[in-house]
Amino acid sequence: MSILLQSIERTQKIVYTVFQRGINMAVRLNENKEIVENIRQGLKAKDGYCPCRLPKLPEFKCICKEFREQIADPDFEGYCHCMLYYKSKD
Repeated sequence: MSILLQSIERTQKIVYTVFQRGINMAVRLNENKEIVENIRQGLKAKDGYCPCRLPKLPEFKCICKEFREQIADPDFEGYCHCMLYYKSKD
């Protein structure tokens, strides 16, 4: 399975879990296709680790720990660290 598909599956699981808890939110890709393509190429080159960070640590595997925690916060709205994903409150 490709790294991108693994990242998408992790996103879907997180969104589903948050949805089950009754939190109204949505996670989507950045609307800027150039940014999305650049980040995807970086993810591919770094085996699924955030291309914006130097070390390959488990917490930097896309979707990174930082953004998973932000997704779980009902008051957070904004982009992940590398700007691949955006979480909205609705």
